[in-house]
Amino acid sequence: MGPICICFKLFINKMKSLITYYSKTGNTKKIASEIAKILKADVDEIIDLKKRAGFFGFLIAGKDALFKKTTKINFKKNPTNYDLVVIGTPIWAGTITPAVRTYLKNNKFKKLAFFSTCANKNKKGFQQMELLSKKPLVMLDLPAKEIKNNYKTKLNEFCKKLK
Repeated sequence: MGPICICFKLFINKMKSLITYYSKTGNTKKIASEIAKILKADVDEIIDLKKRAGFFGFLIAGKDALFKKTTKINFKKNPTNYDLVVIGTPIWAGTITPAVRTYLKNNKFKKLAFFSTCANKNKKGFQQMELLSKKPLVMLDLPAKEIKNNYKTKLNEFCKKLK
């Protein structure tokens, strides 16, 4: 292996990655943690400052998602400090969460990848994420039934494409 190849390999191995996510029930957090472990990446949780607990909170969350509302959020790590940011969201009312919508609208990214957890297939969510940011390197859609059973193969394939 020549000096140029060694330098390139060192550069690739030093790429800083951030896995950032919003999770209400814990499914998206679980997947984010596993991706971070595989990629040896930093993790950051997006905190929605709007109260969404209980039955009425559930209804308001669905309405806010459906009408593509944003919300006040907190997060700790600056995504511009990372070469790759992998963003995870649950899908509510067929769309991304207000917290992730806000995060995408308010930040810039070098390279992106997306993943979602949802009751069924995520069709519109990734399109909306791309419109708010840029084209992702790769996307991973994990319906809830797969998270409970067999998702490791899809997860590993997703991570392999990002390495």
